Amino acid sequence: MIEVRAPATSANLGSGFDVFGVALDKPADIVRLTKAERTSISVNGAGAEYIPEDPKKNTAGEVLRSLGVTARVEMDKGVRPSSGLGSSAASAAGVAVAANELYDLGLSDDELIHAAAQGEKVVSGEAHKDNVAPCIAGGFTVSDERTTAFDADFHVVVALPDIVISTRDARGALPSSVSIQQRSETVANASHVVAGVLKDDVEMVGAGMYDDVVEEARAPLIEGYDEARDAALDAGATGVTISGAGPALLAVCEREDKPDVAEAFVEGFWNAGVESRAFQARVGDGCQVVKRGR
Repeated sequence: MIEVRAPATSANLGSGFDVFGVALDKPADIVRLTKAERTSISVNGAGAEYIPEDPKKNTAGEVLRSLGVTARVEMDKGVRPSSGLGSSAASAAGVAVAANELYDLGLSDDELIHAAAQGEKVVSGEAHKDNVAPCIAGGFTVSDERTTAFDADFHVVVALPDIVISTRDARGALPSSVSIQQRSETVANASHVVAGVLKDDVEMVGAGMYDDVVEEARAPLIEGYDEARDAALDAGATGVTISGAGPALLAVCEREDKPDVAEAFVEGFWNAGVESRAFQARVGDGCQVVKRGR
């Protein structure tokens, strides 16, 4: 038996659509794998009632199939589905890492990320790496055909409004094309995010997260977005963006501003008639094996 802790993640960071991602130090899934002749899946925890246990419809089942192994999978979900915090990615990445250990497959991080991305097809229809990459590698990641991971140490606040948005709906809201000017601005902003991470400059990271393409298209799906974002910025956040497909919002800030930003997020949503909760976190490690047994 192998037990793995698979962290929540935040993809895109505004300007890095489908490319950037960060691992968060909380919340996390716990995934347990035991060798078995056929794959079975059981799910408990946050939103378990919405997660199919049929291996053909679950990210974990697709990951195991892509690796050519079978196992009994037990998941304790700490990352709520359809939250924008990489719930399906945590399941997929956790299973990939656990299977690699359980069957001594000897896979590299890049190979594990590729396998986990296959599981994401079940949810979004495409093998996206922007959540599974940081979930496996930790820190801040840049992913296309390959993944580059960077150590990162900055503080964030996450707001979770009581709204549900599916990944498919969020992708359906995206524009089919952008102007040359928008493309140039997005590249510039994304470059500032990377530079900010490398320089440990939270102001630069926050400013670089600004995006007027994907963010602008998805914001109307999140009631209270404008009020919550503006409140967080007024409270000291250096940047605010939609986390992944939403509805979670991610704010980057200095450590001492985290309590004020968290309170402002909740108040902003409340003023728009939306209940929410906020939690303070930081960029964290990727999947970790926490227990081995028979």
